Amino acid sequence: MPTALITGPATGIGRAFADKLAVEGYDLVLVSRDEARLKEVAADLTRLHGVACEVIAADLTDRDDLARVEERFRTGPIEVLVNNAGFGQKKPFWANSVETEEKQLDLLVRVVLRLTHAAVLPMIERGSGAVINVSSVAGFLQRGPYSAHKSWVTTFSAGLAIQLHAKGVAVMALCPGLVHTEFHDRMGMDKSVIPSFMWLNATDMVDAAWKDLMRGKAISIPSLRYKLLMAAARYTPRTLIARLSTVGLDGRRR
Repeated sequence: MPTALITGPATGIGRAFADKLAVEGYDLVLVSRDEARLKEVAADLTRLHGVACEVIAADLTDRDDLARVEERFRTGPIEVLVNNAGFGQKKPFWANSVETEEKQLDLLVRVVLRLTHAAVLPMIERGSGAVINVSSVAGFLQRGPYSAHKSWVTTFSAGLAIQLHAKGVAVMALCPGLVHTEFHDRMGMDKSVIPSFMWLNATDMVDAAWKDLMRGKAISIPSLRYKLLMAAARYTPRTLIARLSTVGLDGRRR
């Protein structure tokens, strides 16, 4: 069976990807910091889908741990990489320590760059493979460091998709809107202020993203409502985008 590696697979979007890829016939390599929880998730996926699950307990912001995950791409073929691990901030940029901000930068940017690089080299040699980098519609807004990091992920992925298309390797930035996951709960977001129609189901969102990958899209924005919102944003004055970007709490979108 082909193998997929997923970072942050325990809950939310990452878990939805684990279920989807298992259904699609992939064995899984699961990467997260919490080894005990990771083993529980692996056992559950094997029970539900009959796939083999390999567990790598790693703090991806730790360079030694990250190197161990990079090495996994050299010890056996990985056909699909899903870069999903990430976190937001409860406080605005200036209220956080610079170390906390650097850790978020590492996880959302440097880790994505390094794991994508580790993944695509053997994919190019085989002439096949796919990388899904989980970004966010926040990357199209002006919401501080989190938006900046996600903007980088989207631009990086879209550019790489063009460069690697002829080599048989697909790269896609997944830009979801608000998704029902633990991510927003951990950030302390008051979900009641968000209209219910703005929330996406993680399973449905991942299904749509997988279809976009199969169609060869470089950027996936699941759901018609978010596609329309992002299309409208292209023609909206930057001053209005800046004003809308202040609605809610900075850095609390996936």
